[in-house]
Amino acid sequence: MKIASLVVRAAPDFLDDLIATLPQIPGVEVHGASHETGRLVVSVEDGDGYSMADSIIAVNISPHVQGVTMAYEYTDEGLELSAQEDCMAPTLASLVAPAGGAASFGTAHQED
Repeated sequence: MKIASLVVRAAPDFLDDLIATLPQIPGVEVHGASHETGRLVVSVEDGDGYSMADSIIAVNISPHVQGVTMAYEYTDEGLELSAQEDCMAPTLASLVAPAGGAASFGTAHQED
């Protein structure tokens, strides 16, 4: 599963048109709008037969869209591998503490 949230900027006069047309793009849902600022909050999710990236591009090139900013992105691809790697990752203490000694976190030593 992949999902992203976008802030879509457009001229305020065209927001209602975008609110009506953007949900026609696969995986796109409009969650909020500000007619004063000309911004929409949109989510995009992948699905069978289309990709999240293609839907984001379709939003970006839609008529009256002036710009798109990705606010959030999530994917669960590779989580199983990451979980296995995390179990094998060294701990912070093993990276910082010298063998057989106590950890020192940035203490400066001055000599007289």
